[in-house]
Amino acid sequence: MKKIGITGGIGSGKSIVCEIFSTLGIKVYKADDRAKALLETNIQVKSELIKAFGDGIYGIYGLNRKLLAEMVFQAPDKLKILNAIIHPAVFEDYQQWATKHYKEIYTIKEAAILFESGANKDLDKTILVYSDTETRIRRVMARDKIGKEKVLERIQNQMSDDKKLKISNYVIYNDNNHSLIKQVLLLHQLFIS
Repeated sequence: MKKIGITGGIGSGKSIVCEIFSTLGIKVYKADDRAKALLETNIQVKSELIKAFGDGIYGIYGLNRKLLAEMVFQAPDKLKILNAIIHPAVFEDYQQWATKHYKEIYTIKEAAILFESGANKDLDKTILVYSDTETRIRRVMARDKIGKEKVLERIQNQMSDDKKLKISNYVIYNDNNHSLIKQVLLLHQLFIS
């Protein structure tokens, strides 16, 4: 089985690209969604988060995501702590998932911080979903109902697209000049051949 990674900055359109692959019957592991789930369900992860961020990080309704986001996006050292807690759990979860789907011709691992976490080292190829910064800012502001400053904080906590472009095997351009479906179909044909 070929393991393909998809990444891209916040608001680049990774999810829609993965939906297209999914409609082609390709299994997609959504690392960001699984990380959110593990933050709620994995006892070791929860214990380490409480130790690192205090008892108030979990309330009666589970993880206080807003508080955690405020803590980590304003302090890179706290973001590193969070990543050191969640990345090993996601890696293990992905390995179990990949084992279940070993008969597939190829699978996709979608992760916003694929390169930053080192997850790309376990993959055969990587795809960068690329959109210009202003488009990404507009998308995230509309999607998350937050201001431009908050979006820029998040963007600054991710590896730059310039760096990602240099180390990605393939690029899908999510703009008004290129068809996402055609780009995905071209890569799909390449991966199944």
